[in-house]
Amino acid sequence: MKLEFAPLNVPVRRRLQTVATLQWVFSFLALAQCCLAAFVLLALSDWWIVALLYAGWLWLDWDTPTCGGRRSQWVRSWGMWEFFRDYFPLTLVKTVDLDPKKNYIFGFHPHGVLVAGAFGNFCTEATGFSRLFPGLRSHLLMLPFWFRVPLFRDYIMCGGLVSSSKSSLSHLVSRPSGGNVAVIAVGGAPEALDARPGALTLQVLNRKGFIKLALKHGAQLVPVFSFGENELFDQMENPSGSPLRKLQNRLQSIMGVAMPLFHARGVFQYSFGLMPYRKPIHTIVGKPIPVVQTPSPSCEDIECLHQRYLQNLTELFEQHKHSYGLEEQQHLTFI
Repeated sequence: MKLEFAPLNVPVRRRLQTVATLQWVFSFLALAQCCLAAFVLLALSDWWIVALLYAGWLWLDWDTPTCGGRRSQWVRSWGMWEFFRDYFPLTLVKTVDLDPKKNYIFGFHPHGVLVAGAFGNFCTEATGFSRLFPGLRSHLLMLPFWFRVPLFRDYIMCGGLVSSSKSSLSHLVSRPSGGNVAVIAVGGAPEALDARPGALTLQVLNRKGFIKLALKHGAQLVPVFSFGENELFDQMENPSGSPLRKLQNRLQSIMGVAMPLFHARGVFQYSFGLMPYRKPIHTIVGKPIPVVQTPSPSCEDIECLHQRYLQNLTELFEQHKHSYGLEEQQHLTFI
């Protein structure tokens, strides 16, 4: 494989964009392991009392990720996130105003490999979420496993990440005064295994848990489509039924997290690495679907709202696809 190296005279701002994105990739892939190792080493050192005090704090704070988390506007507003935004670049597009007196569930599609669009738009202020949607507080739902990792959990909660458990989502969308936005990457970990350039297949047909909770709490449903999300990384070929895919599915069922074998570019060369490609991401927030609160929704109620959600998601995609480089014959596929 021939390596294409980056030129030496790259502008400083572009270098800073690479550094900001590198720390984001590191945070997703290795920061949790480093935090766990640091905690263990601290516990085995002469400073073990600090680890003991933190363990006590962890026990007292255990339920915070399921009770709205602990957002930090300061962390969300770090200047570093602006460089992260400009790396791709990343944009957030509002189609209608949202009433801050209501609670919302944003269904984010597609998942992509590392959910870059969801993180950049809803866990930072780099694309102006609070300016576009005044009075609303965004929370990105993440697998509960990550909130058991010492230190790492506190960092990710600063951005507005919370547990993806049922109780966590219920807590967010049942706020009496409204103003909460729960962002769910509906396709989840399995969809990440199909995230590659040109992919338009969404795992959503059997994803109805968020629909049921929207009915139970009367939360408005908002389809969100992120154009360019699947263009950031290539993946090793893993068609359904292949040995690699069977292994990935097995690991996902055991650990709860997907293990896509992805690659893109490097820091100092463009041929291979774990840095995402510089491809634009345009995240479109659609119109809300009014939901009448139904404390005990029937299967028919859930199915009806689910079909309406899929219809609105399709319309959102079809309405905007030509603006972001897609052809007329390209359509979403639901599985």
